[in-house]
Amino acid sequence: MSATKKSMMLLVCLLSLSMMLAACGGSGSGDATKPETKDTVGTDPSKPFVLGETPLTFSFYGNYDWYTMNPWGQDPATRWIQDNKKVTVQAIQSGGAALQKFNTMIASGQLPDVIWGDRGTDVEKLRKAGKLVALDPYLEKYPNLKKWAGEKTLNMLRSEDGKLYQFPNWYTKKPMGNGGYAVNNKIYKELGSPKLETFDDLYAYLKLVKEKYPDIVPFEVGLLGQGIDFLYAGMAENRNVGQVSLRAVPDGTKLKSLFSDPVYRESMVFANKLFREKLITQDAITQTRDQVKEKVNNGRVAIYGDFDTTVLGTEANSMLRAKDSEGGYTMIWPLHKAGVDPKKVWVNEFDSLGWNVSVITTSAKNPEGIFAYLDWLTGEEGERIIFWGPEGMYWQGINDKGAPIYTDTYKNEVEERSKLMAIWDTFQWAGNTAFIDGSKAENEMELPEDKRDWATVSQTNVAWKTSFDATEFGNIQPLPDSDEGMILQRVSDIADKVRAKALFAKDEQEVIALLDKAEQDAQKAGYDKLLQFETAKWQENLKKIHGN
Repeated sequence: MSATKKSMMLLVCLLSLSMMLAACGGSGSGDATKPETKDTVGTDPSKPFVLGETPLTFSFYGNYDWYTMNPWGQDPATRWIQDNKKVTVQAIQSGGAALQKFNTMIASGQLPDVIWGDRGTDVEKLRKAGKLVALDPYLEKYPNLKKWAGEKTLNMLRSEDGKLYQFPNWYTKKPMGNGGYAVNNKIYKELGSPKLETFDDLYAYLKLVKEKYPDIVPFEVGLLGQGIDFLYAGMAENRNVGQVSLRAVPDGTKLKSLFSDPVYRESMVFANKLFREKLITQDAITQTRDQVKEKVNNGRVAIYGDFDTTVLGTEANSMLRAKDSEGGYTMIWPLHKAGVDPKKVWVNEFDSLGWNVSVITTSAKNPEGIFAYLDWLTGEEGERIIFWGPEGMYWQGINDKGAPIYTDTYKNEVEERSKLMAIWDTFQWAGNTAFIDGSKAENEMELPEDKRDWATVSQTNVAWKTSFDATEFGNIQPLPDSDEGMILQRVSDIADKVRAKALFAKDEQEVIALLDKAEQDAQKAGYDKLLQFETAKWQENLKKIHGN
């Protein structure tokens, strides 16, 4: 065979091999085991992907032990999405072993198209491995996320390389929260409805309750004594409950020690006084949620306060009012030290970043189509469908703010509606808090006063108005396996122990001595190094928020 013929045959073989590899390579996603689908056919990069014109199918993994996605298309909402938007989602379940499942997927290289889970370590692990799709090219083509989340939130979600990989869930521009003080209406009226505004008023009222109702808990502080942190929030202006859990207090441009903070010390001295005089729950640190619920539901508390007051209070209020129209609870404005501006007392906090995020992996054949779906889902139409179901079922028409107008079925079929809404919640991966909460409030305020939802009214009138925007403090704590992370664990243990010991202290002097010892122990554990680390992260956040 001549050299020319050999060269020609070699060229033919190389061309054939090239064509075979191209056929196996699919869309170049790096996942050769996936067959080509219709999802990529007929798409024009210069034009938006239109849901409902081209079928879109993608796999989805919820990275939580507790999470199980319901079957897609077997409920009214996802069946409507499948029929009208031509979207099908294939669930990959964790089987109660999310960490093992996640690590196995990474090791094998067989990633789902979408992973839904917490911000932080797992996201960065995938990003650094080059396994995530940057979302920036889609922000202008699909407007809902940018419109509702805003630049501040999106900048905070960007990774170190300046790109956006995370689609947030339950983000918000508006205050949110469930915490606050709720007063037992019946007891309050029977005691003459005295003024309840300052801590002096609170102390006098709790003493009166103890005297007149020996079997009632004067101040129920909830799970892990959360209501005790409300005392800190009310001792000075612009303090909030989040600073206690952060174990750090802002002072100018630095974060300082919680244990040496005069405001925290004063709040623990006051908490100790209430505890010693048996005016607050005696098993505040050890009781279970069920024990708290039992007391609140049966009206065996005069004042109830923790981070979930509107959650537990709704059922309790309904139960007590069913027995006695004068019963139930009313949420009141947060109590405060005399001289403190009540409009600067924050017993709730919110983070504009929301709860968790969805990321699109490089295994996805049509990442733009997936983004288009998530962006639709977080918009007004998507939120109405996935939260309340298709139009004509529990709502018909919308008002001028886009809120669905409830039907009589919504009002009357409470049990069935609750079951369906619990199912739909498993498909809520791009929750738009501002729209959902605003829509609920719009509807509730249209109802007669006695028909309104207690939680929504309490949130609208009090809880949301007393919620501090803590976005700037998001993600400032170190990773658990870092040096600073191990210091944080030691400091947190010290904080939990001294809080409990301070309640049982015999007097004010012992409380102060305990806090002095906690400060010394924390500093020995590396507290100052931790505070410096978190201060630097906080200042970085502020730059991101302001677009610097």
